[in-house]
Amino acid sequence: MPARLFLSSGDLMADRRFEFARDLQLKGDLAAAADLLMQAIELAPNFTSAWFTLADIREQLGEHDAAISAFRQAQASDPGDRRGAGLRLMRLGAEPLTAMPQAYVQTLFDQYAPRFESSLVDDLGYRGPALLFKVVLAVRSAERKPAFFKRAIDLGCGTGLAASAFAREVDHFIGVDLSPRMVERARATGLYAELEVADMLQGLRARREASADLILAADAMVYIADIAPVLAEAARVLVPGGLIAFTTETHDGEGVRLGHGLRYAHAAAYVRAAVEGCGLRLSRLEELSARNEDHAPVPGLVVVAAKT
Repeated sequence: MPARLFLSSGDLMADRRFEFARDLQLKGDLAAAADLLMQAIELAPNFTSAWFTLADIREQLGEHDAAISAFRQAQASDPGDRRGAGLRLMRLGAEPLTAMPQAYVQTLFDQYAPRFESSLVDDLGYRGPALLFKVVLAVRSAERKPAFFKRAIDLGCGTGLAASAFAREVDHFIGVDLSPRMVERARATGLYAELEVADMLQGLRARREASADLILAADAMVYIADIAPVLAEAARVLVPGGLIAFTTETHDGEGVRLGHGLRYAHAAAYVRAAVEGCGLRLSRLEELSARNEDHAPVPGLVVVAAKT
């Protein structure tokens, strides 16, 4: 994933203490790093990066309450929550599970854009688009329909990996991504007839009813807790018989969880209920992993649903 976002305090001495603290943290001297971060915070009380890093260290040290307190300070010092302190609070059980801050997701992928493909494909063995392509072809074959789509919408399009997988089967590709830098890279591929900087829900709401034959969301549902609103808009935008195909991470329990990597995991039963609740017909739901983490496949689902 991208490098840590550094938000300067505006105080040179505080920034230097932060840099020294990060060096100590990387060397494993967490207690000394925490002391330096506290000095930086004394100089600059609203130093978001220092509060966030201090919270991270408190969590590593097993100081649960102190970590929560520091994450709250980090969140309060940056109203957009670009570092994702609110997500860390959710993971620690200090806040209920809610949507990711848009500023966090945009910042994450703006940072990630320059090395997105090499990191995702080479380092994490990403195979989401290939899995979606294979399952969509299988669904069309079972329905005895051609696997060709006049208009397709690629939600969370990133740099265009999903569009590349489906390029020969789609006449007109529309890409939607919250990150302007990702959209710049997607535009450079020449795969998209249209591109829009927006989140998935906004991107779908801007489209006419029954205007798309296929909607893709490769490794995008992991950034939204409640997938039902996106599925409902997809049902509106799809033509009768049109497909939505997406990947998500999953778990053996119920409902939705926020994983250690700050990505939502959706239980299979939750996904089935969300699909059917939006008036879509579930065509396929297969347990397939779209990526690795720590050299092991991450439990995942590949889902295809049709508008009846």
